[in-house]
Amino acid sequence: MARVTGLGGIFFKAKDPKKLYVWYEKKLGLRHDPSAEAVVFPWHDPRNPKRKGMTVWSIFPKNTKYFRPSRAPFMMNFRVADLDGLRK
Repeated sequence: MARVTGLGGIFFKAKDPKKLYVWYEKKLGLRHDPSAEAVVFPWHDPRNPKRKGMTVWSIFPKNTKYFRPSRAPFMMNFRVADLDGLRK
């Protein structure tokens, strides 16, 4: 069955990502991995605890081309059980 199973990542643009990462760490305790330029939230599937995954939260520079062709200031990625089935 094609369906969304969770959130894979949240990505958004900012004028000064490094400064904003510092703010989020100071105020909310979100520590980012500088090598990945992201905050990673690891998780285990409650139905199969041996199955591991992660949800990524990342800040991009305001002028990034990564989100193209969209001009939106943010992007959300979903995890799905059956990507091919979902696209039909």
